[in-house]
Amino acid sequence: MRRANVRLWVAAATAGMVLAGAASAMSASAAPNPPGNNGTIKVDGEAFDDAPDNEPHVGCTFQIDFYGYDEGDLNADVTFTAYPPTPTGGPGAVLLTDEVFIGEDDNSGGGSEAGLDASETYTLDLSGIQPHPVQGYHVELTINAEGSQGADVKHKVFWVTGCGSTPTPTPTPSDTPTPTESPTPSETPSDTPTPSTSSTGAPAEVCDDASSSEVCETVGGEPAFTG
Repeated sequence: MRRANVRLWVAAATAGMVLAGAASAMSASAAPNPPGNNGTIKVDGEAFDDAPDNEPHVGCTFQIDFYGYDEGDLNADVTFTAYPPTPTGGPGAVLLTDEVFIGEDDNSGGGSEAGLDASETYTLDLSGIQPHPVQGYHVELTINAEGSQGADVKHKVFWVTGCGSTPTPTPTPSDTPTPTESPTPSETPSDTPTPSTSSTGAPAEVCDDASSSEVCETVGGEPAFTG
């Protein structure tokens, strides 16, 4: 009987240790900031929202959303590079870099809206790069997040459209109006009076009444008799 009791006690103790170990493991996995490369990133096109939907085709301005990262003084290094078939100095040419704070709270919520840690808006400068005629610009996003144990990198590849500059149309010159010719001025009338004639056609006489004696002269003919 004594041996049986000892065996039962040993079995119970062993079972208790197993249960405690399992509980401890479950507690560790449910604790904030578990080990590993935590976090999720999503590409969000306009109009922006917090839903963890990844959109592989976005306009020139877009957002990168960060979900489920650990709590602490943690930042993520953000790098955008050209990805084949987009040419710009060869694959991997850097288009833009940034640093984003991602440690506002713990990883609770995971990749859901409740786990949103940060959202950053970006507009890439793709001037001088020839886009794909249908798809646009092919871009790779690389995230290196602090706080990860082991690998800390995540990637997204997506297409960007609408970044080309619209050429300004050249204004069409208006027709130059034809100048109107100024009218030719008429001849200035002469100030010289035209001598009058009598009804007989002979030159008329002009008399000056200012003198005491009548003085007359013939206009346009021979002088008249004076006396």
